[in-house]
Amino acid sequence: MKAMRCLAVVCAVGAAMGAGAASAAAPAGPRPTASGTGRGPSAHGVLLADQDGGRQLTVHTGDVIEVRLTGRHDRGPAFAWSLPVSGDPALLRRTSAGATPTGGAAGRFTAGARRGTTTVTAQRRCHAAPGSVCPHVVVPWKVTVTVA
Repeated sequence: MKAMRCLAVVCAVGAAMGAGAASAAAPAGPRPTASGTGRGPSAHGVLLADQDGGRQLTVHTGDVIEVRLTGRHDRGPAFAWSLPVSGDPALLRRTSAGATPTGGAAGRFTAGARRGTTTVTAQRRCHAAPGSVCPHVVVPWKVTVTVA
């Protein structure tokens, strides 16, 4: 519930900044509901984060899915995410993507005109700084998306 209030505040601030700035900086819309549909009465998108890995959700044609993954940079190693990718770019097209200096990654996807199911995936890996070592572990992140 607290996360929903924070998201509502961020959306309101983004809307006040104007349509152009809001589309670049504000979340895509409400988070997925408990049933995983991500669709509300006036929903146009879904915001996904690290903790949403493993989720399944349903969106509709034209809806936007925004993925924001947080990296971690310690004194030695950095744990960085790859850019999120769609398993079927024709069904879920990535319209933007970027990485942060701290290892975070983001991507924005738009649901296409046809119906179907695909995934959005990313991987987190350790990148060693000079003089440090990293575990050889890859942490997968995956969300299954159905376009209805």
